[in-house]
Amino acid sequence: MTDQNWNPLLRQQIDWHWTHQLRERLDGLTDDEYFWEPTPGCWNVRPRGTGTAPMQGGAGAMTIDFAMPPPEPEPFTTIAWRLGHVIVGVLAVRNAAHFGRAPTDYQSFEYAATAAEALAQLDTEYALWQAGVESLGETGLARRCGETEGPYAELPLATLVLHINRELVHHLAEVCLLRDLHLHTRQEAS
Repeated sequence: MTDQNWNPLLRQQIDWHWTHQLRERLDGLTDDEYFWEPTPGCWNVRPRGTGTAPMQGGAGAMTIDFAMPPPEPEPFTTIAWRLGHVIVGVLAVRNAAHFGRAPTDYQSFEYAATAAEALAQLDTEYALWQAGVESLGETGLARRCGETEGPYAELPLATLVLHINRELVHHLAEVCLLRDLHLHTRQEAS
């Protein structure tokens, strides 16, 4: 039996999805799609001072709606909100904790005011994540995640990488589905 080099396999798993199933589907995302609220009471990214949720996070001109603890059921979330979650909560916070990115969180992040800006933020954080995972090598994948990762603290970083891969596939597939829904409901309404 030969030794398996797991690091490239973990990176290739998400990169195949990113390259062949996801990133091109996000090209051309419009601001109308980005901010579209398909149901009443959506959580969204909004200009500062216009949020409707119990809490708003963000350091810039835009804020993201949320509540702690979240209400039951949680409000439906827009493409802007879901991209904000992926950019900040899934990638940027982890890039800061593990790969030297400047510290950030939901309160201190400057959320995108346009779809194009959000996609640029997504591309940046994804590239940082992939480069960071690569820098771990095999030894780093075996290192424990540490206290910043809550329930993953005692688990190896490889477990976190697999979790982030699942999060990216899950949430960005939701974004693609919302784009499809926007296209088909808007066509019918015209």
